[in-house]
Amino acid sequence: MRGIACLFLAGVVLCQTRPANVESVGPNLPAQKIGPNDLVAVSVYDQPEFSRTARVSAEGYIRLPLLSRRIQAEGLLPAELETVIAEALRAEEILVDPVVTVTIAEYHSRPINVAGAVKNPTTFQALGGVTLLDAITRAGGLRPDAGLEILVTKSQLSEAGKPTALTQRIPVKGLIDTADPELNIRLYGGEEIRVPEIGKIFVVGNVKKPGAFPMQDTSETTVLQMLALAEGVAPYAGKTAYIYRREGLRSKNEIPIELRKLLDRKSPDVPLVANDILYIPDNRGRRASMTVLERFISFGVGTASGVLVYSSIR
Repeated sequence: MRGIACLFLAGVVLCQTRPANVESVGPNLPAQKIGPNDLVAVSVYDQPEFSRTARVSAEGYIRLPLLSRRIQAEGLLPAELETVIAEALRAEEILVDPVVTVTIAEYHSRPINVAGAVKNPTTFQALGGVTLLDAITRAGGLRPDAGLEILVTKSQLSEAGKPTALTQRIPVKGLIDTADPELNIRLYGGEEIRVPEIGKIFVVGNVKKPGAFPMQDTSETTVLQMLALAEGVAPYAGKTAYIYRREGLRSKNEIPIELRKLLDRKSPDVPLVANDILYIPDNRGRRASMTVLERFISFGVGTASGVLVYSSIR
């Protein structure tokens, strides 16, 4: 009789320690550290009451039936969480030697946001190995008006424990044209990728081809370069041109330029910055105010060569 009892107990232990087929709940996504709002699937062999999905709380915990304490899940790999759950079941004397399987059903803790001058702005989860080029590709690639840099912002805790945002500037030419592998940085989730539109210079007034022109891919964009893109000054252009520049939300500066001396190479070329308005008045000395120029630019910049802009302010 004692021998039969020993065989029965041995069979029970064997069933708990050697599962023939452990069922998993939900898809098994690539294993990486678990974070808040992720959905994990927990399966305990031969214990269906423990097999369920559990959403990780904002504080990083999950709860399982019959366990009196919460389980810390944040920061653990699925295999590590399996060990923690098994130890909790043993510590509270619920199961003798549980066999626990944890898979990831959904990741929500590693969003990557791609916005700006891309074809299809998107947000997706960083599953497996994700690089900056992968993220740009998911967003459909860069638009023609994309700027010269890609901004990658990542929030992290400072030494004082306060959240701070670090922004890395990635040159588009180095990343895409020269394929520098060091610029194709690895993304782990939580990054915001922003592609600014390329800066524009607005050339209006007495030029042959008024319009909004993208800044050149050089270290400096100048008045003579913009006049060349505008196909030169028109007849009856005045001797003085003006640069209208915003410096702050309300500050508006008017910078006069001796246009005739500049064209005759008697004065140095003048650099321009993004969103400058280069205005060439006629030789009668009339000139529009910055407010008027901005109003007509906002209306006519989308037209072919900005013809509406030119004709409206003459």
